[in-house]
Amino acid sequence: MKRESRQQAIMDLLVAEGNVDLDSLAERFSVSRMTIHRDFDELENAGLLRKMRGGATIESGIRFESDFRFRERQGGAAKLAMAREALELVEPGMTVMINDGSMAALLGERLKAKRPLTVITNNAAVIDALKSEAGITLIALGGIYSPKFNAFLGKVTEESLSGLRADIAFISTPAVAGLEVFHMDEQVLRTKRQMMDRARARCLVVNHSRFGHAALYRLGALAEFDHIITDDRPDAETMRLFRENGLPLTLAGKDEAAE
Repeated sequence: MKRESRQQAIMDLLVAEGNVDLDSLAERFSVSRMTIHRDFDELENAGLLRKMRGGATIESGIRFESDFRFRERQGGAAKLAMAREALELVEPGMTVMINDGSMAALLGERLKAKRPLTVITNNAAVIDALKSEAGITLIALGGIYSPKFNAFLGKVTEESLSGLRADIAFISTPAVAGLEVFHMDEQVLRTKRQMMDRARARCLVVNHSRFGHAALYRLGALAEFDHIITDDRPDAETMRLFRENGLPLTLAGKDEAAE
């Protein structure tokens, strides 16, 4: 098997399983452990996996966000509940910004129910879902396409955003620690920050399991968001911080906001 094909097979296994074992891969592909080590090095340098003792993982870490294909397979019910809750903030006639991410993709697909709308996004899944929809004015942000994030990123994306404004921006994140929001990737963070700065209202959408986890780069403070939506009640310390700081927290699918 050629190197490119073997590395693609490794990524396919990671997307399916989350983790791979070095010795098992060497046996599977009939190559040396050193060859698999080199594959791991190249894939890690490309930002596609994270090496660990005896193998590799696609699970998120403080400096690493997992592949979009892996994330979109996780927590489907929770993401759908959050997307439905976020949709309640949208009214016909609005201009809406949607960032990258698998939960954001679910929200983007459901925006058809609130047409007419103008939708600004760098999320390729949202672009695909809305590109042929009547009543949706789609502003697809250009840039360099990232398969890992299934989104367009970089200088062109950021310059495009600089001349736009929206009624509301929906921002997702893999990490919230204390009263601050984080992300592992600098390019992704810059686009999210641009969207936040160019929207009249901001909504953070985050899985409850992401509270209590930091990442390499700080995106901003929780207090910068007008709405914070999660799928279930976070840990007791997070709830205390929300109460003491008067932060708005909505539990998707629940009858009442968190108190």
